[in-house]
Amino acid sequence: MSNVPVEATNMLPILKKKLAFLSGGKDRRSGLILTIPLSSDQTSMEELSATLDYLLSIPSQKCKARGFTVIVDGRKSQWNIVKTVVLMLQNVIPAEVSLVCVVKPDEFWDKKVTHFCFWKEKDRLGFEVILVSANKLTRYIEPCQLTDDFGGSLDYDHNDWLNKRLVFEKFTRESTSLLDELSIINDSDKSSAESKEKSADCGLLPSFDPETVLQTGHELLSELQQRRFNDSEGGGGQGGPAWCPMEEELLAQPQVMKLLDSLREQYTRYQEICRQRNKRTQLDEIHAKVMQVVTWLQGPGSELLKTQKAIGDSMRAAQALQQKHEEIESQHSEWFAVYVELNQQISALLGGGEEEEVAELKALQQQLSEVCYQQAAQLEGRQNVLQAAQGFHSTTQELSQQLDGLLGMLCADVAPADGASIQQNLKLLEEKLQAVEAGLASLRQKGALLMEQMCTQPPWPLDEAEESPAGGQQDGSQQVHTVMEEMQLRKQRCEDMVDVRRLKMLQMVQLFKCEEDALQAVEWLGELLDALLKTHVRLGDDSQETRTMTDKHRKFVDVAQSTYDYGRQLLQATVVLCQSLRCTTRSSGDTLPRLNRVWKQFSVSSEERQQRLELALSFHAAAERVLQQECVDPESLDEVDSCGKTLLDRLTLPVVFPDGTEQFFGSPGDTAAAAEAVRERLLLVEERRLQLQEVELHDEDEMLNGQEARLDVIGEELSEKEEQDEEEGEEAGQQQHEDLERATQDC
Repeated sequence: MSNVPVEATNMLPILKKKLAFLSGGKDRRSGLILTIPLSSDQTSMEELSATLDYLLSIPSQKCKARGFTVIVDGRKSQWNIVKTVVLMLQNVIPAEVSLVCVVKPDEFWDKKVTHFCFWKEKDRLGFEVILVSANKLTRYIEPCQLTDDFGGSLDYDHNDWLNKRLVFEKFTRESTSLLDELSIINDSDKSSAESKEKSADCGLLPSFDPETVLQTGHELLSELQQRRFNDSEGGGGQGGPAWCPMEEELLAQPQVMKLLDSLREQYTRYQEICRQRNKRTQLDEIHAKVMQVVTWLQGPGSELLKTQKAIGDSMRAAQALQQKHEEIESQHSEWFAVYVELNQQISALLGGGEEEEVAELKALQQQLSEVCYQQAAQLEGRQNVLQAAQGFHSTTQELSQQLDGLLGMLCADVAPADGASIQQNLKLLEEKLQAVEAGLASLRQKGALLMEQMCTQPPWPLDEAEESPAGGQQDGSQQVHTVMEEMQLRKQRCEDMVDVRRLKMLQMVQLFKCEEDALQAVEWLGELLDALLKTHVRLGDDSQETRTMTDKHRKFVDVAQSTYDYGRQLLQATVVLCQSLRCTTRSSGDTLPRLNRVWKQFSVSSEERQQRLELALSFHAAAERVLQQECVDPESLDEVDSCGKTLLDRLTLPVVFPDGTEQFFGSPGDTAAAAEAVRERLLLVEERRLQLQEVELHDEDEMLNGQEARLDVIGEELSEKEEQDEEEGEEAGQQQHEDLERATQDC
C-alpha cells in the first residue's frame, strides 16, 4: 500500500461504481463491516484494489486493530471471481481482516469444493472464510448492522456518503493548506514585529478564504453530529448497540473538530495580524494624507494666499480679486474636506488604539488642525479684507458719482424764471451737498474698517514669511488714505463752489424778492391813492370831527410815505444786486417811474385833501364860535360866510395831476353830501345873525321894563320885611308866656 493519501476526487469515477463500501455497520466484536458487492459484470481487480486501499485508509489505527468483517456478496458473480477477491484480500488487508463472509447464491457452486478450498487456505490466508446464505448472515452479524441487501435495517446511501466524503476531504485539504499558510503568515509577521522590519511575507494572502473554509467545516460538523444523533436514536430503538454511520472512526469527526479549532486559532491570530496590519496601513495612509494636506496648505496654498495682498483700485478690480479669492477658497475647500475626513478617521481610531498609536494620532491631529485652522484664518482674514475693500470702493464710486453730479450742477448756468425756482435749485444743491458729506463720512467709516481688517489679519509664521508682513498692509493703508484725501479735496473744492453758488442764488432770490416787493409797494401806493380819491371825501360835521379826520389823514399820508420810501429802498437794492450779479433786471426799469408817478399823484391828492380839511376846520371853528358866543361881531359872521363859500367852491374843483389829468374826490353824490353839511352850517350862522338882530331890539324894551320891575321889587321887599318883624315879635311874646306858666307850675 502506498503511504501517499489518496483522495476521493482523484478516483471519483471508481468510487461511484460502488465496488466496495463501508456501511458503518459493526460486527459483534465492534469491528467495521466492509462490504464488496460483486456484480454480474466483469469486476476490475485493479479498481477494486484501489477502492479497498482508499476505504481502508479512512478508519483510524485503533479501529483497524479491532479487525474487519468483510462481506463478499457473490450472489450475482461467479466463483472464480469470488475466489480471486478473497485471495486479493490477503494481499490488501491480511492483518486487518478477522472474518470474510461470502454470501453465496442458493443453487450454485459446489458447497463441498468451495468450503474445502477456503478451509484449505485458512492458514495461508490468515483469516477465516465462511460461505453463508443471505438469510443466515444474521448468525454472525446483527440485523441492525446489515443493510437492506442482506435483510438488515441499516440505511446506507452510497452517493450521500461519497458527497460527504468529498466535502470532508475538500475541507481537510483546504483547512490543512490554510493552516500551513496562516502559520507561515503569522510567524513571519511576528518575526517582523519583533525585528521592527517589514517582512516580505507580510503581504501574503491565504490561498483560500478562511471564512468559507470555516463555514464549510461547521456545516460538515453539524451534518455529522446531526446524523449521529438521529441514527443513535434509531439504533437504540432496535435494541442493538448505538451505531452511527458517520462516527469518528469512519469520517474522523474529531479530526474535523481539531481542524476547526486549529483553524479558528490561526484565523483569529491572522485576523489580529490583519487588523494590526490594516491599522498600521491605515495609520501610514493617514500620516501620508496628513502630510499631503499639510504640505499643500503650507506650500502652494500659502503661496497662493501670500500673492493676494492687493485691495484693488476700483470696484471692478476688487470684484476680480474676490473672484480669484473664491477660486483659491475652492481649492482649499477640497483639502479642508480631506481634513474633515481625516479628523473623523483619527477620532474613530483614538478610541481603540494603543498608547503609542494614540500619541501618534493625537500628534498628527494636532498638527493637521493647527495648519488647517491657520490657513482657514488666513482665508477668512483675506475674505474680510476683500469684503471691506469692495464696500470701500463701492462707497468711493458712489461718492465720486455724487461729486460729479454736484460739480455738473455747479458748472451749469443758473437762469431761473422766478424766486421759487431758485429756492428749489438751492434746496437741491443743499441736498446734494448733504449727500456728499454723508458719502464722505461713510467713506471714512469704510476706510477705517478696511484698514482695521488689514491690521487684524492673522500674520504668517516668521519662518514662512518672505517679507515684512506689514509691507502689504502699509501699501493698502497708504492707498486708502490717498483715496480718502483725494475725495476730501474734491469735496472741499465742491464746497467752495457751493458757497459761491449759494451766495449768488441767495442774491438772485433777494433780487427777485426786491423786485416783487417793489411792485407790491407800487400796488399798495396805488391802492392808497385810489382809497384817498374814492373814500376820503367827507370833511366833518364839526371842528372836532374835522380835526380827527385831519389827524387820520396825516397818518394815512405817513403810511403812503413809508410805502414809497420802502419801494425806493427796494429798487435801490435791486440796482446794487444787479451790479453784483452782473445782470440786468427785467422789471425794475419801469417800476421806478411807475412808483414816482403814483407817488406824485398821491402827493397832489393828499395835499388837496389836507388843504380842504384845513379850510373845513377853519370854517367849522369860526362857525362854532359864532354860534356859541352871545355877543358876536358882524365881521365874524361875514368871515364865516366867506370861508364857507370858499370851501363850497373848493369842493367843486378836481385834482389836477402833474401829467395834466384830473380826478375828483369821490362820486358827485359824496361831494354833494359834503357840500350840504357846509350849507347847513352856513344856514345856522345866518339864523344866528337874525337872532342877534332881534336880541338887540328886545334888549332895549327889556331895559325899560326892568327899571319898573326893580321899583316894584323894592316895595315888595319892604312889605315883606315888616311882616317878618311882626311875626318875630309874636313868637317872642308867646315864648315869654310859656316860660311864666312853667315857672308857676314849678312853684
